[in-house]
Amino acid sequence: MNKSDLIDAMAADAGISKAAAKAALESLTENVTKTLKKGDKVALVGWGTWSISKRAARTGRNPQTGKSIQIAAKNVVKFKAGAGLSDAVN
Repeated sequence: MNKSDLIDAMAADAGISKAAAKAALESLTENVTKTLKKGDKVALVGWGTWSISKRAARTGRNPQTGKSIQIAAKNVVKFKAGAGLSDAVN
């Protein structure tokens, strides 16, 4: 399912227009992004939790040349599924 399919499904399930469903989905993604950027967690009880984890700088290897390269430190997004979501897919 891609973003367009999700918008169509949301509109049909909620009985709203596709424009309203698109606005709701974009609002959700923007607010999750803003919250994670601040370093906070986003938790939807029963569905899951998004959080930020810091990945340290490290030395890697270019597989084409075999030379060592420095990989910069960065923040990565983690998602942990909640019990409701895990039960629903199993």
